[in-house]
Amino acid sequence: MRMLAVDPGEKRLGLALSDPSGTIANPLMVLKHVSHLIDAANIADIARQNQVERIIVGQSLDDEGEATPQSRRAAHLAEAIHNQSGLPVELWEESYSTQAARQAQIALGVPRRKRRGHLDELAATFILQTYLDAHAEQP
Repeated sequence: MRMLAVDPGEKRLGLALSDPSGTIANPLMVLKHVSHLIDAANIADIARQNQVERIIVGQSLDDEGEATPQSRRAAHLAEAIHNQSGLPVELWEESYSTQAARQAQIALGVPRRKRRGHLDELAATFILQTYLDAHAEQP
């Protein structure tokens, strides 16, 4: 089952796509944030183009696991994506995904000058891979 993950941000949305078997996440692209409705329509269109069956939206919770203003925006986006696409949309806890993406770049030996800039699609990849790993069928 192919899945799409969204790392929602105030300026950009990172997207990641799984392989057809739903086991490996890969960075896809970054979209500029316009509005929830336009973003949702763009994401729904990308999902259709890639034959996605489920969409995962990253949601950051506070230290007590409670909703934050950012997580409420993610929930509104997830609802808009579901309404636009008709696909199942799940919220997935994504705290520290950007830091994990930065650490992955360091581990891979990416030079500091090339690590500047946004990490949105890598954060979406981290979100999707943690979701896939948590839902992998046990042998």
